[in-house]
Amino acid sequence: MKQIEVQIMGQSYLLGCPEGGETQLRSAVERVDAAMCKIRDAGKVKARDRIAVLASLNLAFDLVQAEAAPAAVVAAAPVAAPAAVAVSSDSDANDPRLSQLLHRLDSALAGDGHLL
Repeated sequence: MKQIEVQIMGQSYLLGCPEGGETQLRSAVERVDAAMCKIRDAGKVKARDRIAVLASLNLAFDLVQAEAAPAAVVAAAPVAAPAAVAVSSDSDANDPRLSQLLHRLDSALAGDGHLL
């Protein structure tokens, strides 16, 4: 196993990578970085741990959706918005589901603010 250095939201990480897996790992890093930067750039969520959790939920939701849908349907159908999209507008700030999710995240992460 070799190690590669990557950047996620401007922070460097040294990751273990199996031989022949560098392209896939770098692709995964790009997706995580893009998801986290999108949430950060929306401006409503500042804490890295919250950003990481929301990005993880969004990516996992996309994966579950893709696994549940037949390949032909996925190519033809528009993609629904992830369930855990970060707050991106003032109208979203009043969404009770989002407020509840953020409250649950606060409670779950209260003991450990250092996920990243």
